[in-house]
Amino acid sequence: MTPQLLASFALLGFTGLYGNPLLFLVGLRYTNASYAAAFQPSIPVFTFVLAAIVGVEAINIFTKDGILKVLGTVVCVSGAILMALYRGPSLIGLGGNNTSNGIVTPGTWSSNPYPAHWLTSTMFEYGVETWHLGVLCLLGNCLLVAAYLVIQAPVMIRYPASLSLTAYSYFFATIFMVLTGVLVTNGLHEWALTKTEIIAVLYAGIVASCLSYTVMTWANKILGPSLVALYNPLQPACSTILSTIFLGAPVYVGSIIGGLFIIAGLYMVTWARYNEAQRAVTNGYSDPLLVGPRGVPAAQEGSFIDP
Repeated sequence: MTPQLLASFALLGFTGLYGNPLLFLVGLRYTNASYAAAFQPSIPVFTFVLAAIVGVEAINIFTKDGILKVLGTVVCVSGAILMALYRGPSLIGLGGNNTSNGIVTPGTWSSNPYPAHWLTSTMFEYGVETWHLGVLCLLGNCLLVAAYLVIQAPVMIRYPASLSLTAYSYFFATIFMVLTGVLVTNGLHEWALTKTEIIAVLYAGIVASCLSYTVMTWANKILGPSLVALYNPLQPACSTILSTIFLGAPVYVGSIIGGLFIIAGLYMVTWARYNEAQRAVTNGYSDPLLVGPRGVPAAQEGSFIDP
């Protein structure tokens, strides 16, 4: 363990596990849920661009596979945007057909359950500056997620133990979170939780956060940041399926079309990555993100891996 690695863990904790959710919640507070959801499909784009700039991801737009990567990313993000902005008629379950009860009319280009004047009144209520602050926070949230994945990839070459890396990142993020909580709260009563809230917090912390980021770290070690981020648009598709099964929520045409776009985009990028890997093996070149750092013997590299 070196000071450089500890600094890298602290940076990962600050970007992906502390700043990311904090900016999202602040942005959500100052805008609205639909606006916040519409920003999330930009994460693969930011990751794609950052990875190309810093050289973590090799992208050559003059080759067939490079074009396929870019095209697949555009298709995948377009599907996520379509799911966020367009519903269409309900195919499974009962969908609403009026906006008087806060339900969107089928075929309208908005998943926001409030009429348009609600958005205007909110901007006047909070002030333009506050609304812009919320937009900047949502933009920062997406940038920090992209930065987290891009920074993590080279760190895992030096420290390939994905479980320990996630644990160290959470350690520093916890310190940041506790310090922030102490500074912004006005007493112990604000830390009190009901039984239902405790269950929700435990689920969010253990499953939705800790387990999710552990698997994401392991996948980033194998696939690289761009492909990992590209799976982010699958979240609304999975949410649609689970909400239909467990909550009886309706399935709209926009969800199905958007889901097909997401799957098609993922397939295109995955196929391009597979072709590049096959050519790399044929040419005797191995991607360090897949096999670990060069010059490190297999036995020595395995000593970093968690049991």
